[in-house]
Amino acid sequence: MYGTIKQDLKQELSEIREAGLFKEERFIHSPQGADISVEYPEGSSTENVINFCANNYLGLSSHPEVLEAAHEGLRTRGFGMSSVRFICGTQDIHRELEEQLSDFLKTDDTILYSSCFDANGGLFEVFMKAEDAILTDQLNHASIIDGIRLSKAKRYIYKHDDMDDLEQKLQDAADARYRMIMTDGAFSMDGTIARLDKICDLADKYDALVVMDDCHCTGFLGDDGRGSHEYRGVLGRVDLITSTLGKAMGGASGGFTSGRKEMIAMLRQRSRPYLFSNSVSPVIVAASLKVLDLITQSSDLRDKLHSNTRYFREEITRIGYEIKDGVHPIVPIMLYNAKLSQDMARDLYEKGIYVIGFFYPVVPKGQARIRVQLSAAHEREHLDKAINAFEDVGRKYDILGKSKEEIIEMYGE
Repeated sequence: MYGTIKQDLKQELSEIREAGLFKEERFIHSPQGADISVEYPEGSSTENVINFCANNYLGLSSHPEVLEAAHEGLRTRGFGMSSVRFICGTQDIHRELEEQLSDFLKTDDTILYSSCFDANGGLFEVFMKAEDAILTDQLNHASIIDGIRLSKAKRYIYKHDDMDDLEQKLQDAADARYRMIMTDGAFSMDGTIARLDKICDLADKYDALVVMDDCHCTGFLGDDGRGSHEYRGVLGRVDLITSTLGKAMGGASGGFTSGRKEMIAMLRQRSRPYLFSNSVSPVIVAASLKVLDLITQSSDLRDKLHSNTRYFREEITRIGYEIKDGVHPIVPIMLYNAKLSQDMARDLYEKGIYVIGFFYPVVPKGQARIRVQLSAAHEREHLDKAINAFEDVGRKYDILGKSKEEIIEMYGE
């Protein structure tokens, strides 16, 4: 049988390559940071480039104090737990991190997972049964989509960030036993921040739970960096928050769900990724505790990130690119054509700017883009070099100042 599927796969992979849509992996030969050494593509020489495509929002992935905390965790608690939490995989520092995350997020309790993908995968089937309804934003992350599929609840997909459509779906789900609204806190491809204040108001009106995935907000959004629920002024109104330790919070791995006491207690009893996966490594736990110390003691990194974001958004718009409006350090530069996004990303790499072109199925067809991600690790000279490179490459392809319709007419969708 493999001979048959092998030929089919080779043909499909060849077609992907010919269309210019093959996703290549680059190899980083240095620690994660603003300046990295990259081998691209495999077998080529190693280049030093400025990284604008990592989720290293606060620049903590290689912060010396975080590294030292990781070393200390390794020395005092070992490398791995070789067990799940309820057997013999829980150390004192696991509970300490859960308590500190709860205190930081202003929630009742927190449960750790290997990743936020696991947190989302292990959430919905615990609470939502066939007689229940889940209302989910159409642009929610893949892990949310997969997690919802594991439950037997009826699904209502509402138009992205459309409160009128969400209200209509809540009315349609009026007969359900429980109703749960699920949204990203910030959407990873657009940088849109969910209108949680409006969502919570609708939840109150129609008696629904509110759950959000805050991976692209935890640690830096809001006055104290608590996330989108702080940014939107709804602390205490969101029932469950899933998020990650693998982005702003140190950039390694690990995730969590935080929220109502009884719901977290039930996840400890029934959530399959928690019950059947190894505990988060002590090294990550120790480093994450240091990250929480750093971001609660000072706002300097958040302030620098927001300053970098404002500057880059203003300058990239000034030179003639269309971007998605907002304040988030995710800056989608809209190109609409998949091959164009790939070609421009390669040209920018040659100029020392490391970015990635995104296209279907990661984003909807006809919505190809280059996603730039700002970090507190970037200095002004990093930003200026990127802006100048984008201007040069934009002139090469004659797209500066062009509308969506003009770009599509030139390059197609």
